[in-house]
Parts: sequence; C-alpha cells; structure tokens
Amino acid sequence: MKLINTPILDLWVIEPAVFSDDRGWFMESYSEKRLKDQGIEYTFVQDNHSLSMLKGTLRGLHYQAFPHAQTKLVRCTKGAIYDVVIDLRPYSKTYLKWFGITLNSANKKQLLIPKGFAHGFLALEDDTEVQYKVDEIYHAPSDGSILWNDPSFNIDWPIQSP
Repeated sequence: MKLINTPILDLWVIEPAVFSDDRGWFMESYSEKRLKDQGIEYTFVQDNHSLSMLKGTLRGLHYQAFPHAQTKLVRCTKGAIYDVVIDLRPYSKTYLKWFGITLNSANKKQLLIPKGFAHGFLALEDDTEVQYKVDEIYHAPSDGSILWNDPSFNIDWPIQSP
C-alpha cells in the first residue's frame, strides 16, 4: 500500500499493491495496520456503496459539519469517477482549494479524505459503483452542500452538463 501526497494538506491518494496472475488479481483494499504504520489512524464505523446508472451522474458536493464531520476512504469498484474534494478547514494552508482525481476499477486507486472536506464525484461510465468507509455516522442536521459549479471554486469537471 503506497500513500501519495496531493497538493491538499492531509489528503492522500492510496495505491494498493495488486497481485495478478492468470486467475485474476488480489489486493488489500484496507489495512488498518498498514495505514497506522505510515502514521494514519482512523476508526471506520460504516461502509457505503452507491450505484450511478448513467454516465454524467454527479453526486455532491456534500459535507458534514463539525463535530459530525466524516473522514472518508473512497474507491470506485466498477466503472470510473472523477472524484473532487474541497478543503473547508479554515485553519488549513489549503483552505478552499479543490483537488480532483480519476478513480476507476482498473487503477484501483483510493482517496483518503479527512474531516472538513466537501466531497463529490461524477460518473464517467454507465453502471458505476463507488464504495467508501466513513469514521462517523451520518447526522442529518450537520449535512451541507456546495453547488457543483460554484464559480468561487472554478472546478474543472470533465463534463459541461452533468
């Protein structure tokens, strides 16, 4: 499991080790110990799974306000997404900066998103499935959202009309 820095403070791309042979492949999609050995420690309490049936489906940008903010470990298990986060932590050096990455079933990359970020994704293929772990239970009164095309962020989505 390899952790890759992003331009956003505390935001990590995770590349799992994938072992392939003529039968297929194997990978650890999550290892508490391997992350802890690299100084990253979260206790995940729930797994979520979504299906976007049509290419161009956009979900987000959602966030949970403190004290119910959620850390997320996101991966695309079928199809492909363009995954976007915005740093909403006012104390952060990267406050209000955004980051986007393509996650798909082929590259098997994951995005580890700490508390204090808005998160959304765009399905790049039909029948796209996303799975993610969270470290806090959903709390409806703490739910918030940002418009996907808010001009103050100028996010470069790979589609004009989701």
